[in-house]
Amino acid sequence: MLKNFLFVCASILFATSPLTMTGLTPQEAAPVPAPVQVAANVTNPVKPTAESQAKAKRLYGQDCAMCHGDNGNGKTEIVSDMKLSVPDWSNAKTSAAKSDADMFNAIRNGKDKMPPEAEGRAKDDDVWNLVIYLRSFSK
Repeated sequence: MLKNFLFVCASILFATSPLTMTGLTPQEAAPVPAPVQVAANVTNPVKPTAESQAKAKRLYGQDCAMCHGDNGNGKTEIVSDMKLSVPDWSNAKTSAAKSDADMFNAIRNGKDKMPPEAEGRAKDDDVWNLVIYLRSFSK
């Protein structure tokens, strides 16, 4: 009896799922966009303003601080628990070792276990402002 009930429930959920109703396969429904890459020699094209840096700080707090820390040092519980290796952006040598383009590409496309900052969530100028904000940790 319980098996029949579970089967009926599963069938109803499957039949009413958005993918089933549109007739699309999961691959068709959620195409993966091609990674955006800026050339290695590209420097940050945006000029920071108080408003753009306030927005970068908010975005960092929402999407980055949980792993990279409020001060960018990467010493967080999540990093420790997941045994991750993240850069210490509070260290001037770490910041100097990465080009603006490297940082932009890592933020936009993700890196290792770090998820990408999707275009729908942050425009390119927002990502460039995040690069400026990250560099501010080492000053």
